[in-house]
Amino acid sequence: MAKSQTQRIGIFLLLALMMAATRLHHFGALPDASWGVFFLAGFWLRGSARWAFPLLIAEAVLVDFFAITAAGLDFWSHYCVSPAYWTMPVYFGALWFGGSWLARHQSGLRLPTLGLAAVALVVSEAVCYLISNGSFYWLGASVPLPRSTANWFANLGDWYLPFLGTTALYVGIGAVLHVGVTLLTRALRGAGQPGLNH
Repeated sequence: MAKSQTQRIGIFLLLALMMAATRLHHFGALPDASWGVFFLAGFWLRGSARWAFPLLIAEAVLVDFFAITAAGLDFWSHYCVSPAYWTMPVYFGALWFGGSWLARHQSGLRLPTLGLAAVALVVSEAVCYLISNGSFYWLGASVPLPRSTANWFANLGDWYLPFLGTTALYVGIGAVLHVGVTLLTRALRGAGQPGLNH
């Protein structure tokens, strides 16, 4: 369904708010929604990557800067802000691409779309995770030497399912909202055309 620029901006603002609220890690027990946000943004904002993607990346960095400095720490010497940190556009780009690919290939509210969504999410999240975790492990100064492929694979295994689960949770919430809004829109359009009910 085509979206107006106003709708795109509204969707962007809601996604940006969700990422800001959860990325700070100070608003209760909500896990970070960033990975799910980039996948959903790729799906809902396909065609708006030139402005929406860099703004979401900038927001992620600003939230991190605020969270780290608010804790009294130096942003540039924080263990998360290694050379690997700057691969963020690449790994978040994988999620955006996955959502955008799904938007291009989905067939509406039909069962095949659910299968495509699962494949797009798992593949793009796995690519994101490999780049994110791999760059942190191989480029980050906080990983003790000597490094090895075996230890990296062990590290991959430790964190993969929690990251996949959290991403799937937020994408699932987004999918439920998408279905609800789509069905409501159809119902309102049908109610506005009484001739169709006869």
